[in-house]
Amino acid sequence: METSGERLPAALARRIALAAQGFADPRPAGPVGTRQLRRTVERLGVVQIDSVNVLSRSHYLPYFSRLGPYPRAALDQLADRRHDVFEYWAHEASFLPVRLQPSLRWRMADADQQAWGSMTRVQRERPEYVAALLERVREGGPLRASQLAEARPDRPGTMWNWHEGKAALEYLFFTGALTARARTAGFERVYDLTERVLPAAVVEAPTPARDDAVRELVRTAARALGVATETDLRDYFRLPPALARTAIAELTDAGELAPVQVTGWGKPAWLVPDARRPRWVRARALLSPFDSLVWERPRVERVFGFRYRLEIYTPAEKRVHGYYVLPFLLGDALVARVDLKADRQAGVLRVQAAHAEAGVDVAEVAAELAAELRLMAAWSELDTVVVAGAGDLAPALSAALVVPGT
Repeated sequence: METSGERLPAALARRIALAAQGFADPRPAGPVGTRQLRRTVERLGVVQIDSVNVLSRSHYLPYFSRLGPYPRAALDQLADRRHDVFEYWAHEASFLPVRLQPSLRWRMADADQQAWGSMTRVQRERPEYVAALLERVREGGPLRASQLAEARPDRPGTMWNWHEGKAALEYLFFTGALTARARTAGFERVYDLTERVLPAAVVEAPTPARDDAVRELVRTAARALGVATETDLRDYFRLPPALARTAIAELTDAGELAPVQVTGWGKPAWLVPDARRPRWVRARALLSPFDSLVWERPRVERVFGFRYRLEIYTPAEKRVHGYYVLPFLLGDALVARVDLKADRQAGVLRVQAAHAEAGVDVAEVAAELAAELRLMAAWSELDTVVVAGAGDLAPALSAALVVPGT
């Protein structure tokens, strides 16, 4: 697919992308509540969920990055009580605005082709068991996988080590017959009938044609990204290439996307015509590895010149930057990265490594990063920040964290 149109300087494209993701706005001066949280999830369209909890459950972090400290209970209420957001497989396992549920029904209807692994196997081999579980939820109410008397398979080394009951519930979740009513304190999903959880207006909304639904998902992705390549737009909701390509062409013909050429990108791109074009961005944020600003690593490198890899599954001796590494956004640039761990027993936010990007003002970065780490520690109910000493930024960061007179 070829584009022409306006030529955008790379720096402007970067600021457009940051503004679309909510980083050109100042953080709220007062308390943050459900209104700001709801606005943020609407703007992003997708907030990825991940089970890693070395610092925080990942879905809490994008809101902190954009809004600063907020009560986590207010975010939980959006999903568990208000049901303004719902869980589904979008980018990966994700929270999404509930308005998008009808636009994902085509994926639910195609579960036998789009789901994977033990989900489809249990439906293929034991359809009567899957149907019985659905009836159990219908008659008996919400259900957790841990309530099922099923032996967990012994398959070490896989993240999908589900027993048959969990796989069956996940298949029903994928089809949309079940959804998540809530999460337990241990982050276990509580399944219930979709029509008993989601607002009636959503459940009763007509199911759009697949092409209309995909077009809405690409539209949502485009507004969340600001300016993007075909791959960027497709990846946001993990859409099939042919469907995404058709939707992009249709949105372009309708004037909802404008073809552009971004200096240095080397790929055709599309711009939301009314996307904000800030002259500067004065952001300061630590970014979850699963934040939508950085989850597509080729885009991060293209937009920010920042090579980023998640090293959780890399053997410890081969890691370059650490286990759970968060990029640090300052202004409109990614200027550093820190490996963080919340040591709740000791009440310490541990900086296990801190590395600066080439060419940055190390003293300025250290001071700003120290301030953001103190803010994160307080929000996480940790007493102090401790730097372990690894990384070229660690000495300056340690010095910046010293409070005069102590």
